[in-house]
Amino acid sequence: MLSASAPIVLLQHGGLDDLSGKTGLAMLRYRSGPIVAVIDPAFAGAELRAITGIPRAVPVVADMAAALAYGPAAAVVGLAPSGGRLPELMRADVLVGLQAGLNLASGLHSRLGDDPELAGACTRPGQWIWDLRQEPPALAVATARAAALPCRRLLAVGSDMAVGKMSACLELQAEALRRGLDARFVGTGQAGILIAGTGVALDAVRVDYAAGAVEGAVLQAAAGAGPAALVLVEGQGSLCHPGSSATLPLLRGSQPTDLLLVHRAGQSQVRTRPGAAPVAIPPLLELIAAVEALAALGRPDGLRPRVRAVALNTARLASAEADAALAATAAETGLACVDPVRQGAGQLLDALLAAG
Repeated sequence: MLSASAPIVLLQHGGLDDLSGKTGLAMLRYRSGPIVAVIDPAFAGAELRAITGIPRAVPVVADMAAALAYGPAAAVVGLAPSGGRLPELMRADVLVGLQAGLNLASGLHSRLGDDPELAGACTRPGQWIWDLRQEPPALAVATARAAALPCRRLLAVGSDMAVGKMSACLELQAEALRRGLDARFVGTGQAGILIAGTGVALDAVRVDYAAGAVEGAVLQAAAGAGPAALVLVEGQGSLCHPGSSATLPLLRGSQPTDLLLVHRAGQSQVRTRPGAAPVAIPPLLELIAAVEALAALGRPDGLRPRVRAVALNTARLASAEADAALAATAAETGLACVDPVRQGAGQLLDALLAAG
């Protein structure tokens, strides 16, 4: 529903300098359409690059009244707070925006379209509230239809949640497009969908239909794609995490031809709730073997997809430490190892294309 070309205002209260605001930060980094303003009272008037490191000329303003002067068509909730509810401090700005005729997109678990006050503020013909964390209509059980697609399909798989699977796919897409290749992105989480404008919110789909929902999104994204096209499927969760069930339906629904392993440098345990029993991340070669074995099951084509490269998240490391971690991981796995955000995705794309 949210066109990639629609000018938006990003509601990011208190999240510009915090990883908990990664939805909005990802949009600032990767969304191609215009972001005309960011609302964050704590940083109003400051330079976006100084706060986030993202080189984008977007004004940071104190409230929706100030943002409306920049001509947005839609407001986007850029936070993913614990519990998934709209923060009270943000509610007033959302209401002002709706009363001014803006559309609203939200990836929160609580459905803003069901809120009587917010829904009642939508008085302009055609005005909408898009709660994207909803099951798509006409769900069906997956039947491995994506295996018949002529295009290549790369699925990002992670050693843990929130290690950079979406960023790796978007960096790969950007590099492929720079080279004139047909590269398409399938968003499977709120940030990915808000960036691309389409996709499937996998965590809102009942488990029996999860693979089918992924299958439908991949088929839609791959419509008309030829053998040289590349469909990049955003990963979710991790096989290593005791609370995650997302990787298997992604494998089944996308029927990948290739895999990209995404890992955070130096991380040896998955991150869970405070006080939970520690769960180790296995050696990367063991994880690669497990993912490849699972990806080979449930296929009509007999293909055994391979992990072609490792995207290593080195965001928390200084430059010299990052270089050492990249070299060590490449030696451990025997694969190309790159931090695509820090270094660009050229080597990752080269590794993928060389395997084709």
